[in-house]
Amino acid sequence: MGWSQWSGNSGPGAEVEAVMSSFAVTWDYRCPFARNAHEHILTGLADGAGWDVRFLPFSLGQAHVEEGGVSVWDDPSQDTGILALQAGVVVRDEFPERFPAVHRGLFAARHDEGLHLEDRAVVEKVLTAAGVPSEEVFARIDSGEALERVRREHEQYVASHTVWGVPTFIVGDEAVFVRLMDRAPEGSDPAPSRRAIERIIDMITGWPELNEFKHTVVRR
Repeated sequence: MGWSQWSGNSGPGAEVEAVMSSFAVTWDYRCPFARNAHEHILTGLADGAGWDVRFLPFSLGQAHVEEGGVSVWDDPSQDTGILALQAGVVVRDEFPERFPAVHRGLFAARHDEGLHLEDRAVVEKVLTAAGVPSEEVFARIDSGEALERVRREHEQYVASHTVWGVPTFIVGDEAVFVRLMDRAPEGSDPAPSRRAIERIIDMITGWPELNEFKHTVVRR
């Protein structure tokens, strides 16, 4: 199971809120918009938002393999993001309490520090800083087990929801690619993050007729 956190609410409405707030979201650490969305999600969860979140790995490298080309699954060395993606999935599944720190750390390594995620030393540093035994994570990667987990989930949601990018939010049968322009670094005011994610989920579930809404100019 993926890392999730409940609001801690109790009473007759708590179960309804949990069900209504269940969603999945894809990520690849190389995408800045995935970084933005996931920072908002992590910030909201840390504040006790009543969301049940499934974090789904998606390989942008595999999505861009040309027809007839060698897949990332057969040659992971061609994809500069697959090492970190595997590490994230292992931490999600086996060290879930450390997943938020590792998730933020790997996004930061790429986008704040400009480091190369294909470098094992970079990934190891993030894992160690978050208190995760890196040797255990790399053992799963080196055995091929982690890559199989990534492949299974990537292919599952490509088949079931036609997912093609990150971050894609999935609620029931609906899947929507979303770009948030602002960030929510650790320590940010959680109110805007909770409001942003709840608006997204509300639009997916309450306004499926809206297919595309995009500003012609980004004013920032």
